[in-house]
Formats: sequence, structure tokens, C-alpha cells
Amino acid sequence: MTDEPLVIHPIGRVESALVDRGDAPKQGNEGAPDAWISIDEAFRAAARDLEAGSEVFVLTWLDRADRNTLTVHPRDDPANPVRGVFATRSADRPNPIGLHRVEILEVEGTRIRVSNLEAIDGTPVIDIKPVLGASDAR
Repeated sequence: MTDEPLVIHPIGRVESALVDRGDAPKQGNEGAPDAWISIDEAFRAAARDLEAGSEVFVLTWLDRADRNTLTVHPRDDPANPVRGVFATRSADRPNPIGLHRVEILEVEGTRIRVSNLEAIDGTPVIDIKPVLGASDAR
């Protein structure tokens, strides 16, 4: 392993009605409101082929996560046995990368409205990737 730092630059930010971490659902399909991803103008060309109706993975940097957390009770339920964070979807983890499978509902310039995004307002977006099927070769 190397000690060289990794540098990740956000490509945009989440715009959501979710402003408090405690109000966010555990998973996007558990009641997350529609949200916007506002992509930085510098990345307009990278977003040009995103289309309504497509499914994409949105990778976020969960900037309000506790990076020192190594074990959790899944779903914050003390009745669940403690597990290592790598075996969970906990936001609290050494490198708090969020992975969100969403559907694009609308594209408006460099703003993309999506469903099922449980990230809170202002969360940095670090990448967007298409959901590929077995026969896709993008």
C-alpha cells in the first residue's frame, strides 16, 4: 500500500429537501424524495448524454460521516448484532463513499432530477455511472 493521498474533486452537489441526516431514509427506495444533482459547469460535456428514464449510479462523498467508525449495529438498531462497516451500507466508514442507484427523471442543462436519492442537501457528488445490463458494453 502507498501513503500517497488520493485526491477526489466533486463534480457537483446534491440539492435535496433532506437537510438533516436523521431525516434521510436508510435506502433511497424507502421514501427518499426526488432530488436534483447540480453538476459543475466544467463537466457539462461529461453529462451531455444523460437522459430521462435512464438508471445511473451516483457516487457521493458522505462528508458528514464519522470516518473513525469501524463497526455498527445495522440500520442503527441495537437489536441487530454489531457488524464491520464493510459488510453494511452504513454512511459512517473510513472512506465515506455513497453508492446510490437512481432513475433520471429530468435533465435541465447541468441539473439532473433523480428519484430514490437519500443523500442530504449539499452532499458532494464525485461520479455518475450508467447501470449496465448483461449486454451493454459502454
